[in-house]
Amino acid sequence: MGKGDKKTRKGKIYRGSHGNVRPHSPKMKSAVKETAARAPARAPAKKAPAKKAAPRKAAPKKPA
Repeated sequence: MGKGDKKTRKGKIYRGSHGNVRPHSPKMKSAVKETAARAPARAPAKKAPAKKAAPRKAAPKKPA
């Protein structure tokens, strides 16, 4: 999804068009800001526990 994708903001900027992703009129911009303000904030993602190293195998004993 980049410049060639006409449904994304970056694609709309590249093509010079407007729409739901990139509103043109000032009243739409205020509506977008209001919905963004109402959206609940996400909690930070939890980190995965650190993996422990596998135990090393003992070297085979040499015959005397």
